[in-house]
Amino acid sequence: MVEQERFEHMSILPPFDFSVQSSELAVREALQKLLDALGPLDLGVEEAGTVELVLAEALNNIVEHAYPDQNTAGQIAISCKHLSDGLHFKVVDQGKEMPDGQAPLGMQASLDVDLNDLPEGGFGWFLIQDLAKDVSYQRVGAENQLSMRLAVALQS
Repeated sequence: MVEQERFEHMSILPPFDFSVQSSELAVREALQKLLDALGPLDLGVEEAGTVELVLAEALNNIVEHAYPDQNTAGQIAISCKHLSDGLHFKVVDQGKEMPDGQAPLGMQASLDVDLNDLPEGGFGWFLIQDLAKDVSYQRVGAENQLSMRLAVALQS
């Protein structure tokens, strides 16, 4: 753990956090803030795209499911730390709890069906769990807490 703490202090990216009000527009705002904050890492196009995709899926799920009524939308807090094993994100909201108090399994939907029978949604959790590492969800008091790690490399 000492090595990881030493790397954290050496990282060119200090830990950061911010929050946005839940809405579709706020998701775009949050993703732009996130990518701007990650600028010092000089991520490649593929890595930046993966970070953006995973966080977009997580944030859109919160907007759609945790705060389904825009009249009672709440805050979404996002924090990030860059450690030796990648970017560690924590996303917190005070919306509705996930069904059964746990994240969906994130099974890949079958695409071997007629175009009219393709599912409209359900790809988000599969993408999050496929692209991120150490994905965990827990309900703590009135908060949903989603943590995940994205293994990214520094550009040289």
